[in-house]
Amino acid sequence: MSTLFTKIIDGEIPGRFLWADDRAVAFLTIGPIRPGHALVVPRQEVDHWLDADDDLLAHLTQVAKRIGSAQQAAFAPPRIGLMVAGFEVPHLHVHVWPVHDLGDFSFERVEQDPDPARLDADAAAIREALVTQGDGAHVPPDVSSAAR
Repeated sequence: MSTLFTKIIDGEIPGRFLWADDRAVAFLTIGPIRPGHALVVPRQEVDHWLDADDDLLAHLTQVAKRIGSAQQAAFAPPRIGLMVAGFEVPHLHVHVWPVHDLGDFSFERVEQDPDPARLDADAAAIREALVTQGDGAHVPPDVSSAAR
């Protein structure tokens, strides 16, 4: 049975995509801690990060760094957070988000009903920053599609 993230990657469930390549995608979470909160997800279904091969983990980290650089450019926070929690969906995902203080590492701050227009604007800002920093080849042509 496909995970929620596989269904998003396959277009069965909508997502706001920022990045797509042959091994990974990145899209905004629907429960952001801060505006611009993204998830970097392998296309391959791997539950626990310890079960991923080293090359895949390295690739996810490289993508997370590119997303984080774009978030830094788009939102100008003091820091960019990076976390692998893994409790929400049994499919490896790396949280990358703008951080303003240590409280931003708490999932208690998740926004339950974010404004869709703001999410669209956040996705557009990150996608634009990715293009500006030279990563346009990995920005999907349509924000709602991870097809490559």
